[in-house]
Amino acid sequence: MDAVITYVDGLDPIWQAEYASAVGGEILAKRYRDWGTLRYLLRGIEKHIPSVENVYLLVSGISQVPAWIDKDQVRVVLHKEIIPEEFLPTFNSTTIEMFMHRIPGLSQEFLYFNDDMFPVMDCQKEDFFRDGKAVIGFAHHLFAGGKYKKRVRNSDHQARAALGMRPGLTFVRPQHTCSPMLKSESEAVYAFSEDIIFKVVSRLRTTRNFNQYLFLDYLYYKGLTVSGKISNKHLSPAVNSPETIASNILSPSTKLLCINDVHLKDEDFKKYRDAVLDAFERHFTEPSRFEI
Repeated sequence: MDAVITYVDGLDPIWQAEYASAVGGEILAKRYRDWGTLRYLLRGIEKHIPSVENVYLLVSGISQVPAWIDKDQVRVVLHKEIIPEEFLPTFNSTTIEMFMHRIPGLSQEFLYFNDDMFPVMDCQKEDFFRDGKAVIGFAHHLFAGGKYKKRVRNSDHQARAALGMRPGLTFVRPQHTCSPMLKSESEAVYAFSEDIIFKVVSRLRTTRNFNQYLFLDYLYYKGLTVSGKISNKHLSPAVNSPETIASNILSPSTKLLCINDVHLKDEDFKKYRDAVLDAFERHFTEPSRFEI
């Protein structure tokens, strides 16, 4: 299986110029801020998920690729290689997610990582895929309050439509962790949905968007998922101290950690970032093959 990582460095001046030209206005720090943790995601993949063969780093341009990345080991994919020109530049992860399956050479089974998700304990391939099916847990929801839940519901309804099903009273939401995906099935739901996808993708997030759950929900309704949650813990600076997050990195109780960014004052961000980087450096003491 392969791994796909979406990554953005909001401090890149070339990226900032593109944002100013295409969108304008203030850049939302919590969505585009780089914590400096990408190298530890890569170390985590190498150390804890050795069944991953190829790693694809999906970025808007070459200026987004950190200087320490070994491009012979990490397959860098630019947005323009998979996303139609009329939708570029985009600063919307849900738009990028609609086209990930178009990465050239991508394996049938692949894991999709946001850059805030980290393997911290040993994982087997069977943690993510069993007998050609994706292993992931789903929750059921009745109300779609808030912008995020509306995108989740949109994705559920479109996945059902691609299978000839009517929208239900409830909708499903996959577990928030790295996502096990099947390329051929992503291609199938995309082929059915392409016209509507083209109508709802956008440079910034809106309540009309689908997100990656379109592809996972399709697997669920088609019977191509194994019910079982991936071992994962979600940590947020909104409710966890720097010490708590660092402790979970150094003495993890789950196989993956998601460290989600929130709005932080500059001094608080520095405190959290320093604690996280120190803990990761102590957990992953050796560079990976993905680093120069």
